[in-house]
Amino acid sequence: MRFGYSDTCLEHDTGGRHPETPDRLRAIKRGLTKKHGVEYVEGDPASVSAIEAVHDPEYVAEVEEFCASGGGNWDPDTVAVEETWDAALQSAGLAQWAAETALAGEQGRDTPFSIGRPPGHHALSDDAMGFCFFNNAAVAAQAAREEVDRVAIVDWDVHHGNGTQEIFEERSDVFYASLHEDGLYPGTGDAEEIGTGEGEGTTCNVSLPAGTDDGGYLYTVEEVLAPVIERFDPGLLVISAGFDAHRHDPISRMRVSTDGFGHLTIALREIADAADAPIAFVLEGGYGLDTLSEGVAMVHEVFDGHTPVENESGPDEDVEELVAELREHHGLGS
Repeated sequence: MRFGYSDTCLEHDTGGRHPETPDRLRAIKRGLTKKHGVEYVEGDPASVSAIEAVHDPEYVAEVEEFCASGGGNWDPDTVAVEETWDAALQSAGLAQWAAETALAGEQGRDTPFSIGRPPGHHALSDDAMGFCFFNNAAVAAQAAREEVDRVAIVDWDVHHGNGTQEIFEERSDVFYASLHEDGLYPGTGDAEEIGTGEGEGTTCNVSLPAGTDDGGYLYTVEEVLAPVIERFDPGLLVISAGFDAHRHDPISRMRVSTDGFGHLTIALREIADAADAPIAFVLEGGYGLDTLSEGVAMVHEVFDGHTPVENESGPDEDVEELVAELREHHGLGS
């Protein structure tokens, strides 16, 4: 597996008590040290025009000016320093590299994973929030649209990617699905939100109840995401890969295991293979350093031939009811 990485992303300093720290990337690299077949690539930073393809130009200029003046708290959660501007461009550029590498490569080989920061999926078209300034997955998807007609994004971060949804919810050429904890920050992503206008049906929000484990996640992927993505028929699948749904992550109540992330990877790879679409991974959240590094390493190991430990649990009644609701919203029948 090929990992997009740059030390530039370490220069985004959020302060000693902030959960989104440079140590996240250091932990990932430590966890990958003894793994076979790891290759690091330092992609180019995104151009301002690539950022403006999904963000309002006035907002982009505002971020640049904010950082140039020394930064500070954009909001109570979202912190910048002068170096954040370069880090944000680099993080978006690594995501763009992942999409371009996936499309240029032989399917199933040298699968790319961008491990940049700051993360991106909360970044709206005209505002920063939730630790995010530029929407890395959106930049990657928009760049990929130059090569393919349709792109699907699946976001398994424990938080709803409200920014990614907002950027694409009126478009028919980008499908966005989010598996997230119901009621958690930022409080968006209800099941009935399916897109608007030309984008109706191209947003799928799997708002899972707190405590959902591997079996519940896999059930929703098999029963909802597989058929809706098959119908959409993307030319590229981008995974917004946050690892904060892990059972030991400090800021969520979900129960996904490290092996569960492996099974999610397998399930989504099968969906991509069925669509004859390459797959690219873009790092989002994950705030327990050990669980984050183990999760990223598990994705790599799956592509290196490892089979995760099976989890015999199935969905609980709440998940089954959610899946039935989602299948109705998306015209999949009972």
